[in-house]
Amino acid sequence: MAEQRQRALSTSGEALYEILALEKGATHDEIKKSYRKLALKYHPDKNPDNPEAAEKFKEINNAHATLTDVSKRNIYDKYGSLGLYVAEQFGEENVNTYFMLSSWWAKGLFAVCGLLTGCYLCCCLCCCFNCCCGKCKPKAPEGEQQEFCVSPEDLEEQIKNDMERDGETPITLQPTNVTEKTQLIGDSHRSYHTES
Repeated sequence: MAEQRQRALSTSGEALYEILALEKGATHDEIKKSYRKLALKYHPDKNPDNPEAAEKFKEINNAHATLTDVSKRNIYDKYGSLGLYVAEQFGEENVNTYFMLSSWWAKGLFAVCGLLTGCYLCCCLCCCFNCCCGKCKPKAPEGEQQEFCVSPEDLEEQIKNDMERDGETPITLQPTNVTEKTQLIGDSHRSYHTES
């Protein structure tokens, strides 16, 4: 199990070639030829009593599937099995970005920028302190008063007073004894009847 885990984290990109008994950089035809030869040798039908042959056959099939796929082979040659794992997790197009950001110089650059600025959120904090509550805060136009928060109860009372002053009284209750019936007559003639 530990050997399999180490192989999964390999960055050399040579183990799959070794399974097929090839050198790194073998051609597509060499991979196909070696696969056929080893698949016939370790096929489970030819070795029914040998469980090691079945495991070897699975490894050969896995190596062949990876090395015959052009994009997977490029990733494997460059980053090894770890690159294939990253491709499964983040997508094949993001493998280069992942390894670039996990390199020592990218981590160092990130740390140096953080130390030089004093924090990693300096742009956000500068904008908030200067524009929202600092000296660059937008000012209300002259002659206008600043708006203050009004409670919902005060706002309702103000609307009610404005409507009463304008001669309109707000309707606050539904009628209790009245029922409404709607009848459709013809295509577009409607009549409404109320009963008391």
